[in-house]
Amino acid sequence: MKKKIYSIVAAGFLFIFAAGTGFAQERENDLKLEIDLLANNLTPLPGVFRPSADLSGRGFHRDSVWPQSVSAPEVLAAWQKDVGFGGFLRIQYNLWGVYQFAKDKVVQADHLAHYESIIKNVNDSGGTAILDIFGTPAGFGRILDKVSMPKDLRVFKRVVKGLIRDLSCVKKYNIWYEVWSAPDIDDFFLGNAQDYFNLYRAAAEAVKELEAEYKINIPIGGPSVSAWFRGVDDNTIATPERGLIYGLIRFCKDYKLPLDFISWHSYTSDPQADLENTVYKKNVPTLIRDWLSYFHFDRNLPLLVDEWGFDRNDNRSAERDGSSYIAASFIPARLRYMRESGIDGQAYFSLEDFKHNKEGVFRNTGIFTYDSERSAYKGKPKAAYNVFRMLGMLKSDFFAAGLNDDFSGVIATRSKEEIAILIYNYVDPDIAMNYISRNIASLGSGERSAVANFVRSHKLNKFLSGQLDIARSGLGQRPKAILKKAKELDAQAAKLKESPRTLRIAFKNLKGDFFYQRYSMEPPCAYDCDFLAADDKVILEAPAHEEILQLKPYSVNLIILKAKPGEPVEKVVAVDVALEQAKQNSADAEEKR
Repeated sequence: MKKKIYSIVAAGFLFIFAAGTGFAQERENDLKLEIDLLANNLTPLPGVFRPSADLSGRGFHRDSVWPQSVSAPEVLAAWQKDVGFGGFLRIQYNLWGVYQFAKDKVVQADHLAHYESIIKNVNDSGGTAILDIFGTPAGFGRILDKVSMPKDLRVFKRVVKGLIRDLSCVKKYNIWYEVWSAPDIDDFFLGNAQDYFNLYRAAAEAVKELEAEYKINIPIGGPSVSAWFRGVDDNTIATPERGLIYGLIRFCKDYKLPLDFISWHSYTSDPQADLENTVYKKNVPTLIRDWLSYFHFDRNLPLLVDEWGFDRNDNRSAERDGSSYIAASFIPARLRYMRESGIDGQAYFSLEDFKHNKEGVFRNTGIFTYDSERSAYKGKPKAAYNVFRMLGMLKSDFFAAGLNDDFSGVIATRSKEEIAILIYNYVDPDIAMNYISRNIASLGSGERSAVANFVRSHKLNKFLSGQLDIARSGLGQRPKAILKKAKELDAQAAKLKESPRTLRIAFKNLKGDFFYQRYSMEPPCAYDCDFLAADDKVILEAPAHEEILQLKPYSVNLIILKAKPGEPVEKVVAVDVALEQAKQNSADAEEKR
């Protein structure tokens, strides 16, 4: 069999994925990556790759003055030190909690000072704080519930305006204001769609008035729905115009309200979720941008996935606990496809686990976990923490290319002095079902129903295991094609979950000596994983150099390459090019003589 080579030359490195035979001891699932240091077609690192997170956690602190929905101070300090506050940092600002201290202004001032301290640290670090405003103070709602629709929007507007005036106009912090969170779910908002739009209008009009008064721009957006197509009433991907995103865009156009960004949540095990086909044969970000254009908004408004993470519809997930390396390896895979789909920014949920809080909520979504029985702080980072540290070590310029593979991928960057290459190997445990879900909207209504019935009747599992032939299933050609591709991916995933893949990295035009370091996150480590260079050596100048990596299932590696002794990569390359040109000119002259 002839070896097949698929190459991509785009904006930087030359990446080659090789399949078949031809290399010594090469196997079917081996990968080959060629990196050309002379490549110079670079773009700024997309913002979606910046380490970003929702700073929520616990839901309950023994110190009642500390914001109850924010992670512990020790966790914030560790994140700021090791990862940094350079991305989007989302802070859930609980009005209900703030007004608990209304009768004691000194305590309330201390409570507000904690919020402000976090915002200041984010701003001082060059990051952007997203302040998610939610929670109805006691006595403000139509009913006695902190997720109630406010009964008097004039009061709500006055409260929000005072908050924004203080933080954005007087103290001049860089804050994006998000109106509520998950208003499509009863547990988070008791009201209908029009109630939410009126709530947004009150906050947006407060922003308009402050912008006119202070002559500054104050970003405001939403609706932070639980999924991009969701509405207050039950809705599916087949009718996205019934969702709150479409409704909010139209509402803002009708009432001439500011809308500076669109946000939604997305929890899944599918790294390609943002490439989901819609009924309009477009992916989700493209469709939302078309809505923005139709209603005369800038189609390039930032699109934010403001809550996301690995999820299989389970509050307590083993993949976020004793096997947290699975959720960790999902992170760079998801970010890769976010960028490809057109997402501008994101905030991983959450910084810390939730447990033993007053609401009885246990969700191990955190990057950190903790021992709630101890009076003093006792917590530890999960495997995901080291992946975010790797993301924080990426460089300023981006090579827009990657491995042509459904399971492994590359995020390649460089600065004037260094090259940083992040490599992941994530195997989606639900790949067959996720592939079907991602493509079902492209079918007709009858075809969608047929596929849904096929799944509900448990025929899918029989088909995947080879017990059922769909030739006589009565399904049309398009549904069959989707199911066959799902089965193919499922078979690949089953193999790749059991054994490592070999990645050969060939460095081209590596002139001069280089320091080489490799950091890794891999099974079986799930907690308190060391963050030390697994490889640390010097690569001597040579015509070609190859590194061979064994990528364990659910592993992430970061390679750092730095010119020795500190010479900028660009300078080393430039000198080499000049020497080669001089040699060629000399040879040409000699030939003419």
